[in-house]
This record gives sequence, C-alpha cells and structure tokens, in this order.
Amino acid sequence: MLDVQGPSLPTSPRRRRRSAALLACGAAAAATLIGVSPSLAAPVTTVTRAAKADAPEIPAANVKAHLNQLQSIANANSGNRAHGRAGYKASLDYVKSKLDAAGYKTTVQQFTTSGATGYNLVADWPGGDANHVVFAGAHLDSVSAGPGINDNGSGSAGILEVALTVAKSGYKPDKHLRFGWWGAEELGMRGSSYYVNQLPSTERSKIDAYLNFDMIGSPNPGYFVYGYDASLKSLFEDWFAARQIATEVDTEGDGRSDHAPFQQAGIRVGGLFSGADYIKTDEEARNWGGTAGKAFDSCYHRSCDTIANLDDKALGTNSTAIAGAVWKLSGGGSTNPPTGTSFESKTPVAIPDNGPAVESPIAVSGLTGNAPAALKVSVDITHTYRGDLTVDLVGPSGRTYRLKSSSANDSAADVVATYTVDASSETANGTWKLRVQDVAAQDSGTVNSWKLTF
Repeated sequence: MLDVQGPSLPTSPRRRRRSAALLACGAAAAATLIGVSPSLAAPVTTVTRAAKADAPEIPAANVKAHLNQLQSIANANSGNRAHGRAGYKASLDYVKSKLDAAGYKTTVQQFTTSGATGYNLVADWPGGDANHVVFAGAHLDSVSAGPGINDNGSGSAGILEVALTVAKSGYKPDKHLRFGWWGAEELGMRGSSYYVNQLPSTERSKIDAYLNFDMIGSPNPGYFVYGYDASLKSLFEDWFAARQIATEVDTEGDGRSDHAPFQQAGIRVGGLFSGADYIKTDEEARNWGGTAGKAFDSCYHRSCDTIANLDDKALGTNSTAIAGAVWKLSGGGSTNPPTGTSFESKTPVAIPDNGPAVESPIAVSGLTGNAPAALKVSVDITHTYRGDLTVDLVGPSGRTYRLKSSSANDSAADVVATYTVDASSETANGTWKLRVQDVAAQDSGTVNSWKLTF
C-alpha cells in the first residue's frame, strides 16, 4: 500500500494435494477399453452443465507457497521486489508462469516512471461474457526497504491462488474473469493508473466491478471492507457475517491503493484490507483477537515485512472471501471439466528419486482429424518438492510439449494443474504420453492421474 500524508490522492509449509476428483468432476464412470490395458479409461463426453457452483475454500498453505517464492526472489535480489529492480521483474515472471501453465491469456504491459521501466501483468480467463468483466487486482511491487510479503505479496498471492483455483476446478463463469498485478503502486499507483488511462472508454464500460486486495495477511489483523459501493460492500459483509466474523468499513487505506484509478474512471470498486500502521483499538481486539494498542502491521514498509510477518488465519480467510466474491459476481457456472471428449489414466506411476523419466500412456481413438489448438491436459502428481520435476506431454508423433520445467524457486509440493497445449499439428487418435522426471535427489512422488480433453 502507498504511504501518503494527508487526504489527497496522488496524481498519477508445503501445500496439501488437491483430490484428483477435481480432475474428474462431472464425468461418467470410466469403462475399460476393449483390448487395451485396464489402466486406460474410455472416452467420456461431458454435455451436462451443472448447477451454479459455490466457491471452494482457498487454503492458506497454498497462498503461502507463492509467498515463499516471493520471499526467495527478494532474498536473491537485494532484499526487495521494488519498481525498477530485478526482484520485481522476477516476481512478475513467477506469477506469469503459473498463469500461463493454467491456461490464462496473459499480457505484460510496460510503462515508464521514475526513470525506470515498470510492468503490469493482466490475465484473462477464456470464456464468459466479454461485455461484463469481473476484475480482481493487487499490486505486486514492494518498497525498496524490504521484501513486501504482506504489503503486498499477500494480496498478489491471494488473487493468484484464486485464479489458479478457477482453472483447477474447471469453473465456467457466466461473466468474463480478469486478474491484474500492478507495478509501481508504492510510487503513487502508477501501474494501475497507466492501465486505466490506456483503456478505451468502451472497454472501461465493460468492467462490472474491480476488486482490490492490498495487505490481507497482517500479523495483528483486522477485517476491513471497502465501503465505496453499497452492493460490493454488502457482498463482503454478508460473507463474513455468515462466518460470524465482524467487519469494519476501511478508512485507513482510503485512496491509497490501486482501486483509486478505477474509481476515478467511474468503475465500481470493492475490496478487503487487514490493516497497516494504524493502531488496533480495544474494541477491535475484542472482535478480532490480537493485541490492542499495537499496529495491525508493525513491519509496514520495513525490512521485517518477511514471510514471518503474516497471520495464516487472516490470509486464508481473506483469500477464501476473494474466491467467494469472484464466484458470486461472475454468476458461477459449472465446475465440470471443459466440455469435450475426455480420456483419462488413473493408474498410479511411481516417480524415481533423481532417476530416469517415467511415462503414463493414454490411447485415444474414435476422434477425427487433428487435436485442437487448445488441448487441455489435466495433471495430478503427488511430490514432496515439485521444483525437481519436469513434466512433458508427448504426442502420437513423438513430439514433446513442455508443461512444466524444473525450478529451484518452486519449493512447494505437488503438481495439480490444467495446462493448455496447441497440439493442432498432431493427429488426435493415437497414443499420448505424460512424461515426468525427477531431476534432483531427496524427494519422491507419484503420478496419480492425468486427463486429455479434446
């Protein structure tokens, strides 16, 4: 969050594996293919649209896995992720890689401020009514004094995990979903201002709501709701009230974060905040716990805003509230996998520690022509350190498509994701393989299942 004086606005631990059932939700029971190994499931065509879907829980551990990566990035780049510094660009590259793998259309927008190039990252989930956009955003930059894990790694990681959950669950929103990570917020909302100013008025009018999340894991947390729009305010208040959590209307962050440029452009804005350098009152401590007489975040804009500067409960609760708002506002559709013909293997395949690559085959038959340009590859792999893994799709031609590279910065567990592959040069029918290799020692894992949806 931007640190301003006065009321005026500036001008310019390992995550748990998700169940493989998410990958098969809504599909008919698989039958054994005649003459083929029983490890291969028969094709299933999904044609039924499910009832309106409820938002899933967002575990704090999933969000913290991203925050651990941002901390590692800061550690490797002079202790911060500030505008114009290498740590910011590395943070953006990390977020973008996750979104690209999940099937988002990502756009990196460049701007110049304070003598340095800044970057915004915008991610669009395919589908939904493009004339009605639900937009969630957070600033990705830190101040130069520290790594900015609460301010605002927390909001950035929260919306990232919500975006990835959209993909993992196969959610089909009625409205179009967009997510944004803004640069140079700490210099006066420069990135979000640039985005809004560059957006044609016709595109601005398509944004039904912009939701902003700046600091959602403060160590002495409060539960503050933006009060600028009555309906968005009520949406969040009702969500927390149903869980018997008291809320207050935010005044500390008024005009100090990336909602301001959207609001000034006439777009409805809402959001959540867990508090910065204001002091928690006795009444707030009674409502929320924590320590009265102490700042919500005493490490605000300081070097101690590290991975230790978080409240896990607030982080998980607020991230789940973000999902609830995104699902509610987008008019939730099905949580089935994308409509199409699916082929799945559910036979476990052990992944040797620091060993040769293993393969899991799926025999595809009964289709015509080539595979689509947006072939969906859903993967459920249990592994204690997924940074050691490379994951490839091998087409019938023998051509290899890289789904995931190994990375020393990817320290979380498991790979549960849906990738989009342009496989239009491959014939659809034939044997497809998932190829997985553990390239370093001291970890173990299993390919639980994987699925192709044409």
